[in-house]
Amino acid sequence: MQIIRTIKTFTLLSLCVVLLSFCSKTKEDAINDKVELADSTLFEVPLAGNAFLTNKPERATEMITANGLANWTNAETISSVYFRVGQAGRLYMKLRAKVAPAENSSTVRVSVNDVSKKVTLSSADYETYHVGYFDVDSGYVKVDLQGLTKTGEYFADLSHILVGGESTTAILYANDPDYYYWARRGPSCHMAYTIPTTDPVEYYYGELTVPTGEDAIGSYFMSNGFSEGYFGIQVNSATERRVLFSVWSPYNTDNPEEIPPHLRIGLNKKGDGVYTGEFGNEGSGGQSYLKYNWKAGEPYKFLLKGQPDNAGSTDFTAWIYLEDRGGWNLIASWKRPEISKYLTGFHSFLENFNPDNGHLGRRVLFANRWVRTAAGNWLPIQSAKFTVDATYKAQQRIDAIGGVENDHFYLQNGAFFSEVVAPNSSFSINPPKEAPDIDFDSLP
Repeated sequence: MQIIRTIKTFTLLSLCVVLLSFCSKTKEDAINDKVELADSTLFEVPLAGNAFLTNKPERATEMITANGLANWTNAETISSVYFRVGQAGRLYMKLRAKVAPAENSSTVRVSVNDVSKKVTLSSADYETYHVGYFDVDSGYVKVDLQGLTKTGEYFADLSHILVGGESTTAILYANDPDYYYWARRGPSCHMAYTIPTTDPVEYYYGELTVPTGEDAIGSYFMSNGFSEGYFGIQVNSATERRVLFSVWSPYNTDNPEEIPPHLRIGLNKKGDGVYTGEFGNEGSGGQSYLKYNWKAGEPYKFLLKGQPDNAGSTDFTAWIYLEDRGGWNLIASWKRPEISKYLTGFHSFLENFNPDNGHLGRRVLFANRWVRTAAGNWLPIQSAKFTVDATYKAQQRIDAIGGVENDHFYLQNGAFFSEVVAPNSSFSINPPKEAPDIDFDSLP
């Protein structure tokens, strides 16, 4: 009996110690959560370059502007801010906001990793408001903002979140206004292929698959890129998809109207139902596209030809294989002046062209890549280098990776994942064995 009594006493004492420890820890956390850090010690993360409306009900008016979150009226809207931290630990946070007009106030919810805190906002001028502390892992952190109550029409205008603490070692976020637009689009990434020959290459063949669920609106999955242009598929809206083929003009401008007539890209021919015109903003040249409801989860075949015309220009022609449209479909053939060469600069890339959808992820697989020399020899592509764009290089945003998966090259970006693949990493696959079987004489 004495032994049993001793065991019960020991168990009760142990439980008390645990409860006291828990209560002490809870009290300590509550006290710590009220300790404010000075603004001067914090990193200011601007919503203009780092925020997205991740839940926007129909008819909601919220938007991300050059000043941050504006027109915040709907309690169902969730705005999310993203930044990357170098280590796990405690993260301290404040908000910089104002509530207009004067004498109005609001309460908003700030959430990180399913932990939420309420903050009352009341100043008609921008002020910083204490939020508290959160435990975070290393990598990208997502902060959700949602309005709860308001006395006026608007919850607030919110320009920045301010963060600090032990976790903010090596913090990364879009901090250069020149990059805000590009950071909200997200970093583009590429596979630069090594061609196993020095002979002139006339044809470039490749297959592309967008995995199911990886086809976010605003995505461009570029299959057959070359030194003078690019050829791939896009998601333009919820109801429209395109096969896009573009060739750059030798004249360097973002405004196609500035191109002198003798340096304009000329159209040789185009396929049925294909739109042709000019493009600008990221260089200028000739653009062609077919509206076609391509499907995620299905592979598509691309064929590109580059051939000098022996008069100082080069003809670039693109086809895509579409079973439901009878096989190989011509997109267009463009004549590029002031260049006489075969194909060079073989690559693929992945990008998002819709800055409102930069928080969504996308992924693409590239397989069965071949080049055909001007002499008629097919050669397989088995190695490539992963590269990134200026947004990544400027460390404004680095959620872009590439590599090899089941003898496919792949690219992935968006969604603020934390995995990192070092830019300029090289990858190899087992070379494809069976060359494409194409009747070139029957191509449209």
